[in-house]
Amino acid sequence: MVKSTAENLSPTRVKLDVEVPFEDLKPRLDQAYKTVANQIQVPGFRKGKVPARLIDQRVGRGYVVETAVNEGLNDYYQEALTQTETTPMARPEVEVTSMPGVDGEAEGPLKFSVEVDIRPEVELPDYKGLKVTVEPAAASEEDEQKALDELRSRFGTLKTVERPAAKDDFVTITLTATVGDEQVDHAEDLSYQVGAGTMLDGMDEALEGLSAGEDAVFETVLAGGDHSGEKATVKVTLGGVKERELPEADDDFAQLASEFDTIDELKADLKEKAAEGAVTGQGVEARDKVLEELVKLVEVPVPDSVVNEQIEQHFSQQGHSEGDDHDTAEHRAEVESNAREAFRNEIILDKVADAEEVGVDQGELIEYIISTSQQYGMDPNQFAQMLDQAGQVPMIMGEVRRRKALAKVLEYAVVTDTAGNTVDLTAFVTPGGEDGAASADSADSSDSADSADSADSAPSADSPAEAEKAPAKKAPAKKAPAKKAPAKTTAAKKAEAEGTADTEEAPAKKAPAKKAPAKTASKTATTKAPAKTAAAKKAEAEAEGEEKAPAKKAPVKKAPAKTAAAKKDPTKTADKAADTAE
Repeated sequence: MVKSTAENLSPTRVKLDVEVPFEDLKPRLDQAYKTVANQIQVPGFRKGKVPARLIDQRVGRGYVVETAVNEGLNDYYQEALTQTETTPMARPEVEVTSMPGVDGEAEGPLKFSVEVDIRPEVELPDYKGLKVTVEPAAASEEDEQKALDELRSRFGTLKTVERPAAKDDFVTITLTATVGDEQVDHAEDLSYQVGAGTMLDGMDEALEGLSAGEDAVFETVLAGGDHSGEKATVKVTLGGVKERELPEADDDFAQLASEFDTIDELKADLKEKAAEGAVTGQGVEARDKVLEELVKLVEVPVPDSVVNEQIEQHFSQQGHSEGDDHDTAEHRAEVESNAREAFRNEIILDKVADAEEVGVDQGELIEYIISTSQQYGMDPNQFAQMLDQAGQVPMIMGEVRRRKALAKVLEYAVVTDTAGNTVDLTAFVTPGGEDGAASADSADSSDSADSADSADSAPSADSPAEAEKAPAKKAPAKKAPAKKAPAKTTAAKKAEAEGTADTEEAPAKKAPAKKAPAKTASKTATTKAPAKTAAAKKAEAEAEGEEKAPAKKAPVKKAPAKTAAAKKDPTKTADKAADTAE
């Protein structure tokens, strides 16, 4: 039986000293001799029948012992974790200090030490009665009109106009960028909405007032490509101007854009949805502020190795290399900050979940998987299978559990608005409302370092607080929940489904980001996109990659991946996944 002792090096790091008696190592040593016997040829002996003494002479006993150690190291490590009740948070660092017959007695024990970062123990503060102040939940007439105008714009048509370009017009342009005397980029027939601010700094100002066939020159700083950070002279030529013509807000429009027969019914629906959106926004604000207050009450040490591994995984998953225009010191600092914040949130919310005895049933798991898959634009069945195959169902359950724990803290909180009125969040923290404070935005949980990178960031790879005992890849940490946009009206959904209704011409083809001599990556670190949660990201990553073994020359066997047969019903897949997790 393995003997192990644990020594705490810091609140987040432990050293395990492990001793494996020779009698426990011997079966693996015997197997190693058989393995080597099948790999070598000795005159006079059939393959696989070479005696151990000749193997020792030919390849050395040390090689055989190392083979046996490589084969058994992970199992011994797992046994030591169980004995010492240690929960690792990152890959271990392993050092073999004594191998029998190599640097120890011929039949002496195998000895090795392991240093690994662990889950820190924290004292849970009194989280009941936290006080926060939020903005009043009021939808103005402007909000209602804005919703109506947005709906009308979806059904608008583009009409060519013979006048200078103005803000919100759709234009077709040609761009040429030069640095010094060198032309560094050229793109033709790009479509752009004046005032969108999505291409080059200074371009909106240059376009306003231009007529078809005219051009303008402006100076800007390139934010992407080989000349990132360099000043460039950009010539923009205007090919044509179109304006969006909105349909009249009448009964005919209501029938076209929604299931309603009259414009009054549509406006009433938009008004109701605007009010619901205001309440949801208020609930999200309260949730975020309550979490901030809770985290302030607890000092949570964060293992550097966990954060560093998540940072590296974040950039490697996104296909960036150190030093490119995306992998900058500023971006890394943002990712690190998000990872540390996510780790603290997880540790604290897990403690709350323990204190409140929060559980997750299959219905909640299925609902989460389906809603999250929709946010990624994936088939729920495919998404559930991906999670199951990557072994990420326990991670998903952990995230749902933390969401419910946060909802519990919010339920206990004292929330008032800036006018001094008590805010009732009952509908927000109970099923049927927002399924708890944490599920107000089912795409983020404390998301992720990936959130820092707009489109990188809702379920992220191994949630640090949910690490399995076997060393595994860490996922980008999760960033604190972001505000959720008000729910879309039925009319809006219909508009999206139908697309821009019978537009005379859709806006000219979109400019590929890399085509413009411009600002392709400039907004990357500041624009927030739906964030991937840790589990989903790890599922995607591990679907293609392999798990990491302990940081030692001895490779550790990878656990066989779970295979999920194709299933038609996502709830069945999730049911199976939930059963597996249990």
